[in-house]
Amino acid sequence: MTDTTARAPVQQPTPVPARRTWTVVLAGLGALLCSLDVVVVATALPSLRADFGASLSDLEWTINAYNLVFACLTLTGAALGDRFGRRRMYVAGLAVFTLASALAALAGGPGQLIGARVLQGAGAAVLLPLTLTLISEAFPAEKRGVAIGVWGGVTGLGVAAGPVLGGAVTEGLSWQWIFWLNVPTGLVMLPLAALKLRESHGPCPQLDVVGLLLAAVGLTGLAWAPVRAPQAGWGSAEVLGALAVGVLFTTAFLGWERSRARYPMLPLGYFRRRAFSTANGVAFLTFMSLLGSLFMITQLFQLGLGNSPLQAGVRILVWTGMPLAVAPLAGALADRFGNRPFMLGGLALQAAGLGLLAWQVEPGVDYERLVLPLIVAGIGISMVFPTVANAVTSSVPPADAGVAAGVNNALRELGGVFGIAVAAAVFSRYGGYGSAERFVDGCGPALWVSAGVAAVGALVAALAPARTPAQGHDVRRSGARGTEASNAGTGG
Repeated sequence: MTDTTARAPVQQPTPVPARRTWTVVLAGLGALLCSLDVVVVATALPSLRADFGASLSDLEWTINAYNLVFACLTLTGAALGDRFGRRRMYVAGLAVFTLASALAALAGGPGQLIGARVLQGAGAAVLLPLTLTLISEAFPAEKRGVAIGVWGGVTGLGVAAGPVLGGAVTEGLSWQWIFWLNVPTGLVMLPLAALKLRESHGPCPQLDVVGLLLAAVGLTGLAWAPVRAPQAGWGSAEVLGALAVGVLFTTAFLGWERSRARYPMLPLGYFRRRAFSTANGVAFLTFMSLLGSLFMITQLFQLGLGNSPLQAGVRILVWTGMPLAVAPLAGALADRFGNRPFMLGGLALQAAGLGLLAWQVEPGVDYERLVLPLIVAGIGISMVFPTVANAVTSSVPPADAGVAAGVNNALRELGGVFGIAVAAAVFSRYGGYGSAERFVDGCGPALWVSAGVAAVGALVAALAPARTPAQGHDVRRSGARGTEASNAGTGG
């Protein structure tokens, strides 16, 4: 019996330190792919415009198709992970993302590319919220800030590497290769994730299907309106109709979650926690400011200042490269000093940096005059990335970290959609693509608006508690209508 047992292929559990290391590595790489594909396309926009004869609307949709689907489905992705297993759904999301990347590389026109970006966004909507959930589940609260700081630094690497990688690949090879590079990375990660990650589930034994459908339709309507407004007009039937549908279905979703859902996908009681609600407000405004300004700055360096795609990416690196150094440090310090100082200070710096940049922008401006504003804004976003994520996940019980991450990512991506739409609307109001001077005329006001959004975010951050309070009881379980759910919610 002893010999048979010794020879049996019994799989030993991975030691906790090794499991945590693999979790950080694989979750970080998943976050890297998702964040990279938000920004990597930005430097290639002029090339796409030349290759496809793309309009401003096509260029917006190349980025917003990804962000829109990402925003509308990320709550669904988090819920699927809670129900069917976070490791299993992480692998599924990664597979969809990898396939969609190959389809984007093979696109023969703007419509096909936008369609592939829709599918890519669906994969990312499952993948990204689970990266934060896997880390939150693997680390105790007192060590989570450092791990999430590393996650924030890797996410920052995607933001930093995106413009440079996009510029280098577009100039040296072709824009298609910015998508082909995802394919081998995804293929290597798939078996590692299946073998090295620990499976876990959320507290809900059933999917809230009605809630999923109501949330998806509501968020789509709210996001569709600002995306289409620059072309259709804010007073058009299309935009007003989308807003009406978005408000109607979002209101129905909130009503369903509050009083009808047996296992709600979004425990509304968490929004009564100041740490949770302020952090999510900060996430929305941060990404509205960040992606709106990124959409303009990547084009400014090429169309307004005459740089090549690679030159533009390298010059922007003083802005986008800051999270690599600052985000891990901010995450570690937040464990000691709390999240609020870093969220507030970071958004104040982002507002100041973008405001200085808008003030300096003019035809033929020297790059040296733009370096300091870019550095200041880069330090600011680096302080916000990890501390917002830490504040959101630390304000709920560990079992609901997936829900918290899903809400946070939905609002981040929705903020990005609004940011690009608003920036494009302001740009088209004051400038255009007719000449470098016309581009600069529109770029400056758009950057001022992005700076103002960051300033509003700083005001929201000031309302956050000095330190994230204890997690308290699980409002999802204590609010459920089953006796067993009520009994299960006494801890937390």
